Amino acid sequence: MSSLKKAQPSMVDVSKKPEVYRMASATGVIKLRSSTVKRIRGGRVEKGDPIVTAKIAGILAAKNTSVLIPLCHPIPITDVEIEAKVLNDCVEIYSTVKAVAKTGVEMEALVATATALLTIWDMVKPYEKDAQGQYPFTTIQDIRVVKKVKVETS
Repeated sequence: MSSLKKAQPSMVDVSKKPEVYRMASATGVIKLRSSTVKRIRGGRVEKGDPIVTAKIAGILAAKNTSVLIPLCHPIPITDVEIEAKVLNDCVEIYSTVKAVAKTGVEMEALVATATALLTIWDMVKPYEKDAQGQYPFTTIQDIRVVKKVKVETS
């Protein structure tokens, strides 16, 4: 038997770290049928405006990241911005989260982006299904952190 114990889940102790300005941005894409994109642009989505709803959902998700991701620290977020770009066959989401905290905001930006994209999917799913009720064209892709900033405040 090995004398090494399996690592037990625990939060990282950040109590001795200084609070510093932190910012992270994340992006992702939802691929859609061009006819669905036309519905979004034309305001013809039965549930309402998926872009406005996705922005609200992304902000709410960023604020609740520590509830959703085990061992993630709650952070005093100072700002969340969600931008959406509607293209011909997709919607791009760009989320930016800011805080003055002891740990970074990358997870908050990623969760904001993912939740905004999932919200769009939920709102347009009737237009994305095929005859069998499947989603052959709809995909969420390329969710990633695109920028991270940490600035010591003295």
